[in-house]
Amino acid sequence: MIDMPVDPNDVMGIGDRLLKQHPDTFTDEFKQNKDAVQKLTEVGFVHLQNRIAGYITRQVQSS
Repeated sequence: MIDMPVDPNDVMGIGDRLLKQHPDTFTDEFKQNKDAVQKLTEVGFVHLQNRIAGYITRQVQSS
């Protein structure tokens, strides 16, 4: 499998959209957010799911 680079703007865009559409779904716990991202998206790459979940976790922690 080829490890393709992930555009940070894509990660932030998807993360922001998920936070806006599902504000009560996400917490400051990475594992819970990772599971939520997997259920709410059709992102096929685990690496990308993890990046999105990490971004969401940081956003929730800073708010």
